[in-house]
Amino acid sequence: MLKAPETKAAKPRAINACGIIGGGTMGAGIAVAMLDAGLPVTMIERDEPSLARGRAHVEKVYDGLIQKGRMTPEAKDGVMARFSGSTAYDALAQADLVVEAVFEDMAVKKAVFAELDRVCKKGAVLATNTSYLDIDEIAASISRPADVLGLHFFSPANIMKLLEIVVPAQVSADVVATGFELAKKLKKVPVRAGVCDGFIGNRILAVYRQAADHMMEDGASPYQIDQAVRDFGYPMGPFQVSDLAGGDIGWATRKRKAATRDPKARYVQIADRICERGWFGQKTGRGYYLYPEGARTGTPDPEVTAIIDAERTRAGITPRSFSDEEIMRRYMAAMINEGANVVHQRIALRPLDVDVTFLYGYGFPRHRGGPMKYADSVGLPKVLADIREFAKQDPLFWQPSPLLVELVERGADFASLNQSE
Repeated sequence: MLKAPETKAAKPRAINACGIIGGGTMGAGIAVAMLDAGLPVTMIERDEPSLARGRAHVEKVYDGLIQKGRMTPEAKDGVMARFSGSTAYDALAQADLVVEAVFEDMAVKKAVFAELDRVCKKGAVLATNTSYLDIDEIAASISRPADVLGLHFFSPANIMKLLEIVVPAQVSADVVATGFELAKKLKKVPVRAGVCDGFIGNRILAVYRQAADHMMEDGASPYQIDQAVRDFGYPMGPFQVSDLAGGDIGWATRKRKAATRDPKARYVQIADRICERGWFGQKTGRGYYLYPEGARTGTPDPEVTAIIDAERTRAGITPRSFSDEEIMRRYMAAMINEGANVVHQRIALRPLDVDVTFLYGYGFPRHRGGPMKYADSVGLPKVLADIREFAKQDPLFWQPSPLLVELVERGADFASLNQSE
């Protein structure tokens, strides 16, 4: 199955040695994925203690396998022999491909890329694992923009199958082909994505997450919404996912976007109130849920319910009740509509790419085939009718995607668009 136009046009570059910048959860997970594929990996961290922590993150994965009897200590030694670490970028002089996995901050990432530009050999692929930041801007900041690619891994990167291969404006076709070749080596499922805020997955996530926030403020509890989403077939609901990922991540993104937010757009402040208390989810012992004594599964928190009540009062909202069926109609309509926008704007070349993203990166129920396939099964006229009904209350949020409107007018479905490219 053809993955991208670029893979038709160009042969991948050789990948024999890799570098990772950053030894946090994401950097270590990517390192493990590469080590598992038999590649030598050099990790760069800013100082020796950080490097030791990065190495410990990597070893912890293999120690876990040893404990479960799925790996021998000798096999671990063999794998770790291919791992090296340094605080000097010069250690990457021979790397064929380097993935930057540092903090989501443009200035920090540009500083990293300036170093890579200085030390990496000609023809090395320089990749960023950013989730949201503009890769075109990162690429433009160095002397070899054609070598810069987005490789958006999903956490934990050694387990999650999805790899979004983000294609900036100036990248050369063989660099894109190399991204797909790396995905094959790492046994990942690659999806080609264009550059925009959040690429395919996180861009759509931001919209259905807003729909969930609207319902929460309008009267559905986060616990009811999570339950409805689990009953639909997801392993977790959106508020559980937020607690797992860390509420501070989304909070930082909202603060970054605050200046450019449409003042007329609805903005639910409940998450901000929770974050202001330092409740970021599992890592702080409480978020939307309580996690007593490091529990993995949360229990509902009456204090969060009180915060939600206070926010409804502040916003002048009289809460109403929602059926689980209405929750899923709104949740899926938001997801499908933004999925249609992503295809319409060529961020995803086909609806299938949206489906693959959600099946392999976002826990979408496998038997439903992905949001676009699900939309086809429900019937696009019904989805569009839902969106138009919801738009009566909030026309700014519920704007039907031009692609969805066009397909309904033509009597066509999303599947009909999967033949192209």
